[in-house]
Amino acid sequence: MPQDFVHLHVHSDYSLLDGASSIKKLISTAKNLGQTALALTDHGNMFAALRFFRECKAQGIKPVIGCEVYVANGSRFGKPENTNTGVRKYFHLILLAETEIGYRNLMVLCSKGYTEGMYYKPRIDEELLTQYSEGLICLSACLAGELPSLLLQGKQAEAEAHVRRYRSIFGINNYFIELQKHGIADEEKAAPMLIEMARKLGVPMVVTNDAHYAEQKDAVAQDILLCIGTKKTVPTPTA
Repeated sequence: MPQDFVHLHVHSDYSLLDGASSIKKLISTAKNLGQTALALTDHGNMFAALRFFRECKAQGIKPVIGCEVYVANGSRFGKPENTNTGVRKYFHLILLAETEIGYRNLMVLCSKGYTEGMYYKPRIDEELLTQYSEGLICLSACLAGELPSLLLQGKQAEAEAHVRRYRSIFGINNYFIELQKHGIADEEKAAPMLIEMARKLGVPMVVTNDAHYAEQKDAVAQDILLCIGTKKTVPTPTA
């Protein structure tokens, strides 16, 4: 991993039953790799933000405080009765605090997710994003983001409208189309469409790794956590 690469999509063990590494381990691993900055984007919360900031400062790492928020498919106040229709109740979105105002706005968004939009997950919506977008950088997120979801459904016009809308919300320099490569079939399918969309609309791209643990040896532990959270079982090795 190049030393000038900065991880902008990172989950700690505060991404409950998903992230498998502690704040301290994530930061020490980044430092050992010679990296100078690191983001934290836990799912729907900023519970570890202060601890992350202090530990980064102690280790000489630049902290990038963020969150992978849940954006409601519609209003944050909506509570669809039928949850088995195949229609997503929410999408993922990466928000990174660029300024102190952005940090404060991110705290407001996370708080309102719990106090106003809680329905399975702490959801916000585009109304709140528009109101509290100042000082925030937005990445289009993983396969659970709305943009790749639309593209994979062949909804090109809706995907383009989505990009234009979010670029308007966050500003032309603060909205990025996110590219990931984890060997997942849908990622391979979505990547060229995301690149084409970015080039067509002049939107900058950023490459991330959806990091849920610090070292490869932690993969098994993370898989077990994920199975607990999704009520599945770990496959038995066939050897």
